[in-house]
Amino acid sequence: MKKYYVYILASKKNGTLYIGVTNNILRRIHEHKNNVIGGFTRKYKV
Repeated sequence: MKKYYVYILASKKNGTLYIGVTNNILRRIHEHKNNVIGGFTRKYKV
């Protein structure tokens, strides 16, 4: 059975919250920090 993770990111600037789900938390954190995938987190700098 695959493990999945629910995570919450918050913007220091304006408090915007982002809730995500992934099966590879380390990869997903890297993607968020390096703006690999455009979208909500890039737009709101979460």
